[in-house]
Amino acid sequence: MGFFSPRPAEPAIQRPVLELSGPALTAATERLASACEETGGVEAYVEALRLKGEAIRKIFADAGPQGPSAEEFTVVAGLMPTVRRRIADWLEGGNFDTLMAAVMGLVNAPHAETDVDRHIAEFCVQFPAGKKFRWVKDLAAELLHAVDPERYPLMTRWVWDQSANTGVLREIWHGDIDRASIKVGDGYATHLMLREELSQWLAQNGVFRDTLQYVDLLMGQVYAEYIAAQGGSYLRADFTAPEDSVAYLRRLLGLDGVRIKHRDPVVVTAARAALPGF
Repeated sequence: MGFFSPRPAEPAIQRPVLELSGPALTAATERLASACEETGGVEAYVEALRLKGEAIRKIFADAGPQGPSAEEFTVVAGLMPTVRRRIADWLEGGNFDTLMAAVMGLVNAPHAETDVDRHIAEFCVQFPAGKKFRWVKDLAAELLHAVDPERYPLMTRWVWDQSANTGVLREIWHGDIDRASIKVGDGYATHLMLREELSQWLAQNGVFRDTLQYVDLLMGQVYAEYIAAQGGSYLRADFTAPEDSVAYLRRLLGLDGVRIKHRDPVVVTAARAALPGF
């Protein structure tokens, strides 16, 4: 290949066709606005999500190539609801060294759409397998979304878990899904397509700014309603109290009153601003 030859195009990932329900999305959007009204409105939640992401990125940027300390990563994990109650054993000693090596390998991996699922799988195999460690995939998803939200949509299990046939995707699927399994994978391509479709839907309904945060809020509202209706039967260890959907919304998005202790007051301010009360 000559020096000035054009670079071959990166192979495109195959994105699935998603059959989403417009009425379900319309109803969820209306209920989101109503649910957030008493605590500052949707814009306050948008700002909280933005500041949460900034806080996590600042921790990583200030930590340098070795990665955050155990104290700093405790702050990060505290903003990830399906992770924080299970990660304690990995925040000290040799376990923390293993954790941080895996974390930095993941967040520093060169981005290519065709490699995202492989990077997540390689991250997960560095931890024990089994039901008790399903949170590891959520950790990978939360980290990628926090450090580079433009490239990585939120890919947690509550957004879509094909093996359990549950998640946001199922709740906004078109048609009767009570007795059907949705034959759509839960990898990067599906989540990317879901974000694109929700972004387009929001634009059609007048949302042109802060789209990434609005997409996360809309997905959070959809699944918060499901958890509230089911009494917390899914992810029961994280969502046990019989609360209304707005409380579950805050928990799902990591905005639920985590106590922040960190030596950097900027991080403390940003992280606290990302939590309710607002």
